[in-house]
Amino acid sequence: MRWTRWTFASLTIGAIAMAIVAVSCTQTPRGPVEMTVAEKIARGKEISYSSGCVDCHTPGTFYGATDTTRQLSGSELGWEGPWGVSYPRNLTPDMETGIGSWSEDDIIAAFRTGHRPDQTPLVPPMPWTSYARMSDADAHALAAYIKSLPPIHHKAPDKIPPGVKFTGPRLTFPPPPAWDAQNLPKPPDAAPPAGK
Repeated sequence: MRWTRWTFASLTIGAIAMAIVAVSCTQTPRGPVEMTVAEKIARGKEISYSSGCVDCHTPGTFYGATDTTRQLSGSELGWEGPWGVSYPRNLTPDMETGIGSWSEDDIIAAFRTGHRPDQTPLVPPMPWTSYARMSDADAHALAAYIKSLPPIHHKAPDKIPPGVKFTGPRLTFPPPPAWDAQNLPKPPDAAPPAGK
């Protein structure tokens, strides 16, 4: 009889404990934990490295010598492709050569829509479609980090249109193969493909 009572008591206590755990797991979780400004900026810095911002926009990175004293101040290494030659812009808050007049929301809108505040498009190879899917928390952290950088006065070279002779340093993308080019816009003077 004692054995039965102890078994019953143990099962009852176990059932109560499991019910408490089940109820605690189904309660509505609290909202996201607010980060301090310092934590937000630190998270933004991590994202700037892991998402490739530093690779393109910080001088020296593609040469194995990232110049962290000029973090995200733009590069003079061009990217050449069907769009011409483009350069990674100065993302520091310099008012003249950087994006000092942009708000956090302007920065987020640019990498989510592919357009600057003045509605000019971001040019390749800027992978804005990858950033467009960033969570709100990460987007605001990245923008806060960019706004926290010291302003560095450096104007990246202007974009060079397609067909203009250029001999400066650049990474060159070959013309797209047929598979990749199926939905690319055709230049107005492009001849139709052979056999069509």
